[in-house]
Amino acid sequence: EVISFSEADYEGVCFHHDDPVVVTLQVKLFTMKRILIDSGSSTDILYKHAFDQLRLPTDQLRPVKTPLMGFLGEMVHPLGTIDLSMVAGTTPCQTQVQMTFMVV
Repeated sequence: EVISFSEADYEGVCFHHDDPVVVTLQVKLFTMKRILIDSGSSTDILYKHAFDQLRLPTDQLRPVKTPLMGFLGEMVHPLGTIDLSMVAGTTPCQTQVQMTFMVV
């Protein structure tokens, strides 16, 4: 299903911009706020602090051997990957998808 924005959504936005898109989504049974959408990223990241707050057992993490490059060029070793169900929107305009996250 297509997600689109109306003119009302652009209120206060100055064009030509590179503003980040930040949304709120339901992950599992929790509402997560301030999710940054970065279309230039090569992977979906879930920080360990957020993972801990979801109260998911660490044995659900699948091992990852490939390190990531951090923002400052440092090597970051993920704790693993996990598939999570994400819900965006409200009924009747709602969609649910499975996403794979690297937990760092």
